Amino acid sequence: MLRYEHLVRDPVHGDIPVTGEELRVLDTPEMQRLRNVRQLGAAYLVYPGAQHTRFEHSVGTAHLVGRLTSEINAARDREGGGALGGYDDHEVRILRLAALVHDATHLPFGHNIEDQTGLLPRHDTAARYERLFSGRTALGKALAATGVAGEVLAVLAPESAKSGPQPPASWKELVSGTIDADLLDYLQRDALFTGLHIPVDPRIFSMFRVERRTQRLYVDLTSRGYLREAALSEVVRCLEARYYFSERVYYHHAKIAAGALMAKAVEIALLAGAVDLDGLQRATDAGLVDLLDRARIPDPALRRRLRLYVDAFRARRLPKRVAVYPQYANAALQPELIRRFFGAGSAQERRKVEERLGEAVRFAAGQDVPVLVYCPAGHMQLKQASLLVRWPGAADLAPLSCFRDAVPRLGDLEQAYQRLWKFYVFALSEDPRALAALRRLCLEEFPGAENVLAAAEGDPLV
Repeated sequence: MLRYEHLVRDPVHGDIPVTGEELRVLDTPEMQRLRNVRQLGAAYLVYPGAQHTRFEHSVGTAHLVGRLTSEINAARDREGGGALGGYDDHEVRILRLAALVHDATHLPFGHNIEDQTGLLPRHDTAARYERLFSGRTALGKALAATGVAGEVLAVLAPESAKSGPQPPASWKELVSGTIDADLLDYLQRDALFTGLHIPVDPRIFSMFRVERRTQRLYVDLTSRGYLREAALSEVVRCLEARYYFSERVYYHHAKIAAGALMAKAVEIALLAGAVDLDGLQRATDAGLVDLLDRARIPDPALRRRLRLYVDAFRARRLPKRVAVYPQYANAALQPELIRRFFGAGSAQERRKVEERLGEAVRFAAGQDVPVLVYCPAGHMQLKQASLLVRWPGAADLAPLSCFRDAVPRLGDLEQAYQRLWKFYVFALSEDPRALAALRRLCLEEFPGAENVLAAAEGDPLV
């Protein structure tokens, strides 16, 4: 039996029991850093209450892994008949530890910095976990003392288990799958701290099963040959809640503008060699701003630009939208925009366009206007429709998306997610003349693209 020797009082879940070894992991500097890394990055500039951090989210995710495994075991014992699997105490111990450290590699404002600069590997790569869990860190030593560090790493990054056995698929799916402990915690936590009221029905926890034959995690939507409409509705409602937060919080234009500002500041410091991944990995939200403050940039023009970005972020003087190119108005151009401006290898192309537009607006409007280009990933959050389900009449488990014809809300949701994708051009200026000039220049820079912001404002050039 796991011995829960301590309690953590949590505003979302109440008293959360933790084991002695979990507490020792939490007490490492690498995990304590997460107390000062906000869960929602710059969203607090839009929702002032969004001050919650990745630390309490990590504790909450471990707690919900325990809750999910208990419900899965109860279902196995109640109705398994040999077809359902579950977890013993040793496996639950590994899964809880994996959930506890799953966000340890996150940088402050990390999604913007990793995705938008294209200069750093993502936080969830095997290399990032291996680096932080090595014997050179207190966290690595604490995990090594548990005797299951290799298993914990394999749950979070299965590709790291090069020589040893791969963990069952359901282990990773519980921690970082589709509807998982991570999602179920942050939906409730984000709702509480943003003040947006959309609850998670506790019944969702009792719907999960593990198929013994394949060791896959799934939701059972069958009952005596019929479709469990209530179960299906709750799953879809959970996906709708994720969309609701994406629309209202995660992709809010002001949050995106603030994140783009911070990413651009970090990009300048990275390219100048003034900061590196190790320094960023140790930083907190406030520590990152301080790190940028102290960055030694030899080029005086870049030094001034970095200072401008940092000061603007501190004062919440956010870049203004000049051009907005949503997928629904630019479907044919979207793949090319993503290829040029998103992710690894995109930094140079993005800088060329930003500098070209900056030079052109300086000539047209007679002033220096910093330009920032923002391009999100193409897939957005559609992976969540890949949740495995057992559907009445189907021979095997299949992704929920396979049944979109029978669930019209799913198709509507997928289309809605696609409509969230927007390519932005921002300018750090409030001068209407400069913004209008830049809007006109975007017509030449992105021929054939439809700027819906200009259309909404009645710009006769569109």
